[in-house]
Amino acid sequence: MKRTLAQETLDHIGKEVTVKGWVHSRRDHGGLIFIDLRDHTGIIQAAINPEKAGGDAFATAEKVRDEYVLAITGKVAKRAPELVNPNIPTGNIEIQAEKIEILNTSKTPPFPVAKGIESDTVNEDVRLKYRFIDLRRPKLQNYLVRRAEVIKHLRDFMHANDFWEITTPILANSSPEGARDFLVPSRLHPGKFYALPQAPQQFKQLLMVGGIPRYYQIAPCFRDEDARADRSPGEFYQLDMEMAFATQEEVWELMEKLFKEVTEKFSDKKIQQFPFPRLTYKDAMDTYGSDKPDLRFEIKLQDVSELVSGCGFSVFTTALQEKNGVVKAIVAPGASSFTRSQIDELTEIAKSEGAKGLAYIVIEQNGELKSPITKFLGDDLAAKIVKHVGANPGDVIFFGADKREVVNPVLGKVRDTLGAALGLKDPNIMAWCWVHDFPMYSWSKWLNKLDFEHNPFSMPYGGLEALQSKDPYEIIAQQYDLVGNGFELSSGAVRNHQPETMYKAFEIAGYSRADVDEKFGHMIEAFSYGAPPHAGNAPGIDRILMVLWDEPNIREVIAFPKNGRAEDPMLGAPSEVDEQQLKDVHIKLDLPKKK
Repeated sequence: MKRTLAQETLDHIGKEVTVKGWVHSRRDHGGLIFIDLRDHTGIIQAAINPEKAGGDAFATAEKVRDEYVLAITGKVAKRAPELVNPNIPTGNIEIQAEKIEILNTSKTPPFPVAKGIESDTVNEDVRLKYRFIDLRRPKLQNYLVRRAEVIKHLRDFMHANDFWEITTPILANSSPEGARDFLVPSRLHPGKFYALPQAPQQFKQLLMVGGIPRYYQIAPCFRDEDARADRSPGEFYQLDMEMAFATQEEVWELMEKLFKEVTEKFSDKKIQQFPFPRLTYKDAMDTYGSDKPDLRFEIKLQDVSELVSGCGFSVFTTALQEKNGVVKAIVAPGASSFTRSQIDELTEIAKSEGAKGLAYIVIEQNGELKSPITKFLGDDLAAKIVKHVGANPGDVIFFGADKREVVNPVLGKVRDTLGAALGLKDPNIMAWCWVHDFPMYSWSKWLNKLDFEHNPFSMPYGGLEALQSKDPYEIIAQQYDLVGNGFELSSGAVRNHQPETMYKAFEIAGYSRADVDEKFGHMIEAFSYGAPPHAGNAPGIDRILMVLWDEPNIREVIAFPKNGRAEDPMLGAPSEVDEQQLKDVHIKLDLPKKK
């Protein structure tokens, strides 16, 4: 008999069906056995009565255990009113089993599927080692089916807007794109390596040179990065897209339309503002202390440098004597109830971001000011500060004093922490925004040299002339990020499509003409044959889903993620390989000594 899904049994009352799935639970009521059978559509109860089912079916039911795979045949009947289960969609019906077939047995699972688990109750490595069991949970199955629906929507949207879906190579060359490469040694070319692409950046630009008007793909990207709650190590997927003869505005308009649809169709969140607000990188850092600001709450950084200049508090005056020195404040509404330990925690967060400390003024409900620094400021100045920043009774003012490049991210981190602690991050809101006009260059602590801030293939404002005449730190790139609820969800840029401009851009970052020819000679050559102006974007699918669905860990929206150490406990990856495999690719190991 054709299989009937659990959810479909509602349409077959009074008819015989065969359902197949996993034993969610089994209950023996002494002469009557109930089995909850689970498939991807839900749960259906089967009742096994020896008088109706026959001895074979009852004997089989006595043997089954959780997660056995069964086929149950019987008639769908309404339950007695007192036996209705309102907690499941099929709770008013059951199958009166006549035949039970064990399709497969199961060992006792390392964690229960029936009861459901949260990520903090079972060791993550255990869940990942037995991911094939973990995936049976309704929560994860729901994520996967919704993920498939989102990706279908992305494809449909792109096709409707005349984009061509084109796949690009996975084996590529190593290039400086912001993270470490995963290298693949070549057997046929000893001493040479492929690299798994950090993004299809070069290929999509070459497609533009090739006359492709609009390109996209659901692209796997590979980066040897450390894990974070919002970043899965090793690999991720993005909606990679590029448009020939396009402006920044055209990319923004298209992406806003797409992610308005995605937000409204695949989440319960309300978009805070449409069209999406736009902030320059400088404004975002100066106002929110972050290049990915969470705009769901209005705490802003306020410059009080002029107000406190020459005051009696040496922390402020010393900072203002520094080049780019600044004193800024943020107001935490209703935070006067914070305990000393909570303020100490905020201080430690500030220190972890580079601050020497975190000064504050508590405004009690009666208006009295309570702070270790008011004795240095004086009552009059303290009152002026309170008025200047718009603080009210019950609020707390936190201060940052240092160079601007230190104060902004420090208070930005404190701001973000306060947003969560004070319940200001409304989970029902999706606050999209564009952050644009990033610096072309910044100092890389990792490389210990000047390097590209974002994408090396971005066009600077002013083009070649700007690269030739401006201080590198003052050059602004036509780069933009799409931010949502405090997460960077996409990066893009107007691309550099001119050979001489590209040579100069790389020269400033320390690459010789020969270096550029070696790594990007194919790009330079291609751009010499009439490359059109072009622009693009690459929204990260995994992270967008994590944010839309309020999932704190990105690994929950991925079928087979790595753990926080970039390991796959299920496959045992990464793993050692045998000596012959190493010889085949001409590799000798030089391993660090074990501690």
